[in-house]
Amino acid sequence: MEKKRCNWCGTDPLYIEYHDTEWGVPIYEDAKLFEFLILETFQAGLSWITILRKRENFRAALDNFDYKLISKYNQTKIDELLLNAGIIRNKLKIKATITNAQAFMQIQNEFGSFSTYIWSFVNNVPIKNSWNSMSNVPATTVLSDTISKDLKKRGFKFVGSTVIYAHMQATGMVNDHIKDCFRYHEV
Repeated sequence: MEKKRCNWCGTDPLYIEYHDTEWGVPIYEDAKLFEFLILETFQAGLSWITILRKRENFRAALDNFDYKLISKYNQTKIDELLLNAGIIRNKLKIKATITNAQAFMQIQNEFGSFSTYIWSFVNNVPIKNSWNSMSNVPATTVLSDTISKDLKKRGFKFVGSTVIYAHMQATGMVNDHIKDCFRYHEV
């Protein structure tokens, strides 16, 4: 019998794998939280499947998403990234990645970890929604608005409320699997 899934993953094997193993699983490791934050910022205005297909290219181009290295990127590295056809070659998003790595480390210094900071917005407990259909799932919430504003105040770029809500979904801060999806009770 075919497993019931959220319909957004369709039939693409990469999308199905991501849905079945990653989306909505709580992440507490700073390195992984940073990876998802960067991928979500590059996704702004594009489809998530585009980003998933380029994920390994991003990993190679961005030093395995090492925020300490990324925070020190210079113009030579920016120029190199702008020539890399394997990633999204958007100058503003590339520069934002560097800025966000620096701001990420400032949050780590202030809170001990980015995880402590970001998970405090949900009192360290994932929000479990009860949607009957993906059409009910919002693109933003009051909470994603709040987090977005706070991140922007701290110097982050490309972290609008929609990007932040997608980040919350991806990293398990919120479980937006529909109720009849097989992953709903697993995450």
